[in-house]
Amino acid sequence: MAEKGLFDQYRGKVLPAWIDYNGHMNVAYYLLAFDHATDLFFDALGLGDAHRETERCTTFGAEIHLAYLRELKQDDPIRVTTQLLSFDEKRFRFFHRMYHDGAGFEAATMEGISLHVHMDRRKVTPFPPHISASLAARFAAQGDLPLPDSAGRGIQKPPLAGNAE
Repeated sequence: MAEKGLFDQYRGKVLPAWIDYNGHMNVAYYLLAFDHATDLFFDALGLGDAHRETERCTTFGAEIHLAYLRELKQDDPIRVTTQLLSFDEKRFRFFHRMYHDGAGFEAATMEGISLHVHMDRRKVTPFPPHISASLAARFAAQGDLPLPDSAGRGIQKPPLAGNAE
């Protein structure tokens, strides 16, 4: 069960084609599952097909950070929750958590930043008022959810052999 206020719409399962030579879900398919969850979240914010058609605007991913925490195997049920972390007039930051939907363990996280882009100009552009209001409402609906512990974290920098830092 998701924490109160989190967006919790994506459900799926690990497909046979997603299994790699190690017998678990391949890294690329974690991103694919997160991308499906992202689409649902963006649709809920009003950034779906109708927005693209009427406003001639879309979202471009600017940056993501994906962390693999536990293995998932073929046919494992998965669920992704989403928290809106912050937003401004042209971009927003969100955090996904992927869970094994049976055992309940957290399998992966993904933090992303998306930009609002006008398709004709191919430039970052402000959200229209109704999208800004949607973002504000989603953020308010989350109440006092804390920032995820790993939000904002980059790749850790342990010293690597032959690389003195």
